[in-house]
Amino acid sequence: MAQPAISARDLTFNYGDLTAVDHISFDVAAGEILGFLGPNGAGKSTAVKLLTGQLRPSHGGATLLGMDIVKQTKQIQAQIGVSFETANLYEQMSAVENLVLFARLFGVKGFDALALLGKVGLAGREKDRVATYSKGMKQRLMLARALVNTPKILFLDEPTDGLDPVSSQTIHAIIREAADRGATVFLTTHDMVEADKLSDRVGFINKGKIVALDQPARLKRQYGQRALKVEVETADGAIVVREVPLDQQQTPQSVYELFAAERILTVHSEEATLEDIFVEITGRELVG
Repeated sequence: MAQPAISARDLTFNYGDLTAVDHISFDVAAGEILGFLGPNGAGKSTAVKLLTGQLRPSHGGATLLGMDIVKQTKQIQAQIGVSFETANLYEQMSAVENLVLFARLFGVKGFDALALLGKVGLAGREKDRVATYSKGMKQRLMLARALVNTPKILFLDEPTDGLDPVSSQTIHAIIREAADRGATVFLTTHDMVEADKLSDRVGFINKGKIVALDQPARLKRQYGQRALKVEVETADGAIVVREVPLDQQQTPQSVYELFAAERILTVHSEEATLEDIFVEITGRELVG
């Protein structure tokens, strides 16, 4: 069996008496996109800081690319890329200067900053000071910076926050391209549609513990309930929506009776969202 790109075992971190990450264990394969989901304060950011060597575990540990995150931190950091939600760019420098600086720090030879900036949609603004950039432009520049060293593992925190739909699609394509070349992507996001669309698997973290980890489709089958949404027109002309749960013994009869009794306008099936599933498992909303 191939060695996991990320392997956490009993990973734990305490802030005083508070256990922010509580004995979590999981593996992430090379080329896999893992969506890591949870509300604020659930332990997502602390877990990322542990995996990227910014914090030392209180207990347990993790390996990235077969290297121990505590003993071989610098070797690991040379082969990963990180993009945080909060901008931490050199704002008095241009985008090109920001990327060239990091390329030098990583020792990247023959680096083409203009090509990378074009890929993230910043063509034409490459030499402008970053201080003049919008929030969305800074998000794209941080993603470009995370890609400077062609990382084997990419940690992305809310990578499309503040971006318009077209720009978001561009970023999604870049994330898939990274995974296709074999990079592992560890994605934290509050956008459940984005997580569902991009992730090979999703992990739900709540109060420091991983409460579910699987493919989105399997989680929906396990925890969600499919339903038939039927839009009908009543006798007085009002439009209302009837819902018929699917996968139940009485479903065929319920559908027959509805179609026989009502004037049907539209029909479509609906499945649980990742947020619905998280609420069912934990009783908490993903945002907040």
